[in-house]
Amino acid sequence: MLRKNKFIKSLLLISLFFVVFLTACGNKSEGMEQTRSLTDTMGHKVEVPTQPKRVVGSYLEDYLVALGIKPVVQWSVKNGSGTQKYLKKQLKNVPLIDYSLPYEAVTKAKPDLILMGTNSAVENGKYAQYEKIAPTYVVKNGTDVKWRSQFMDVAKAVNKTDKAKSVLNKYDKKVASVKNELKQKAAGKSVAVLWVTNNSAFIVSEKSASGSLLYGDLGLKVPALVKEVSKKATADWSAVSLEKLAKLDADYIFLVNSDKGASLFKDPLWQSIPAVKEGNLFQYGDDSSWQYKGPIAYSEMIDQVRKDILK
Repeated sequence: MLRKNKFIKSLLLISLFFVVFLTACGNKSEGMEQTRSLTDTMGHKVEVPTQPKRVVGSYLEDYLVALGIKPVVQWSVKNGSGTQKYLKKQLKNVPLIDYSLPYEAVTKAKPDLILMGTNSAVENGKYAQYEKIAPTYVVKNGTDVKWRSQFMDVAKAVNKTDKAKSVLNKYDKKVASVKNELKQKAAGKSVAVLWVTNNSAFIVSEKSASGSLLYGDLGLKVPALVKEVSKKATADWSAVSLEKLAKLDADYIFLVNSDKGASLFKDPLWQSIPAVKEGNLFQYGDDSSWQYKGPIAYSEMIDQVRKDILK
């Protein structure tokens, strides 16, 4: 009987040992960050978190928000005076970070994943510095990279590919619907997007930013001036003189007005622009999405095109 009691006691001790051991292993496993190995657009081999929780993605916020991710900081310029105001609701209470991404500010954000939108942001040894803070992944970028491709690359980095496909599917349905309406009610109509700041005018390129939406997705006609400027364009927006704008053959103009008191608006040449004379100039402020890109920005633009042109 005594031996039997000792045997039972020993068995209980062994069982207890295994329970403690397995629990400890389980806790250790839970505490370890699971990662996936990815190669970014610059060829860096990056071990990214399977489920990142603190993402820095300056100027990629539209993509991240569309994927259901709230970044830990948000892009800004001029000490916070310039932000993506159209995302203010989604990015409420998210701290600002300068567009140059100072190492100290990035470190303070305590990211578990850093996404970079351009190769230039990590050149001249900068990548090694950011990599010390957190896994750093450079997404697809460049003049030949379409926004959809960049969006899907961001989705891959944060493990949200299925969500991204769903977002694009919804977006494409919206595009198809409005494009059909435009064919019926505004067939052959041309549009242009202007930005006025510091009393200077800029026009968007044919195949970038809002140009890719209007002329590509929605199939609206490209004015001759936009085609001319686009051939030499090195950025999304190109400076254009009042003399050239006076000959802008656009049926409709969307204006991002960052300088409401600009003297150019009083110039006879501005007043002579056909769309301005005919009351087909639609003005938006810096809080609009017309200067940006991404599924949220473009979706808002589509709503505004429908409201202004198809009213």
